[in-house]
Amino acid sequence: MTIGMIGLGRMGNHMRSRLRSKDIETIGYDIDPEVSDVSSIAELCDGLGNGPRIVWLMLPNQLVDETIEALVPLLRADDIVIDGGNSRWTLDAPRAERLAAHGVSYLDCGVSGGVWGETNGYGIMVGGPEEAVRTVWPVLQALAPEDGGLVHAGGVGAGHFAKMVHNGIEYAMMQAYAEGYELLCADSPVTDVPAVFDAWRQGTVIRSWLLDLCSAALADEPDLASIRGWADDSGEGRWTVEEAIDRAIPMPAISAALFARFSSRQDDSPAMKLIAAMRNQFGGHATVSYTHL
Repeated sequence: MTIGMIGLGRMGNHMRSRLRSKDIETIGYDIDPEVSDVSSIAELCDGLGNGPRIVWLMLPNQLVDETIEALVPLLRADDIVIDGGNSRWTLDAPRAERLAAHGVSYLDCGVSGGVWGETNGYGIMVGGPEEAVRTVWPVLQALAPEDGGLVHAGGVGAGHFAKMVHNGIEYAMMQAYAEGYELLCADSPVTDVPAVFDAWRQGTVIRSWLLDLCSAALADEPDLASIRGWADDSGEGRWTVEEAIDRAIPMPAISAALFARFSSRQDDSPAMKLIAAMRNQFGGHATVSYTHL
């Protein structure tokens, strides 16, 4: 089996390597010629042979539609396009309809595992029609861990919806570990915070791969002095909260984790300034000026 992989960044490049290690011939295209196997998308499609051709997109959401438009004249009926990036699930149905008009199937695929997936395998959540999923199943199995981690989550959009919720949960878990770390580092009787995190990795109810990564980071730099407390959000956390609002689903932990990332980007909060000013107005409570910092 041969597939084409468009987008060879941090995830796509490692996925190509894993597929090749599992005897799935993989032709990769990227705008960076240093990592690309071919010089164009057309050359990639030409190299995929006959039968249902599989093209996997591992691109930022904003590049998916233009790439699909570039693929349309190059594909044939019964070919399959897989969007394996972190696209918003509501965009999957229009993309599937665009390709279906040419007889091409579309699958949306949530992929988790980061740069470690090449060795450990990737968590795979795929959405789309059963027949197309069956066709690409050997590819998905090659990417997934040997003991599981692969699910056909439902129809078009289900894969990205499942990955969106997965990432929302990830936000909340990361925030919980971070808050625990800050409390341990405060005026507490604990003298070896990295050792505590390392001990938690075995036998406790909070052990996880994220905790393993916490422990590794603290082993490298216990006080994280070289890292600024500034955290971006890549979209999925926001989308998770928005979907919860639309469905009136309480989501306090994930919402708080998302808002904490917003707070991390403020050097001096306008909201907290106003609160300090109001406390001063109604109760004469002291404010802190820049000259006193």
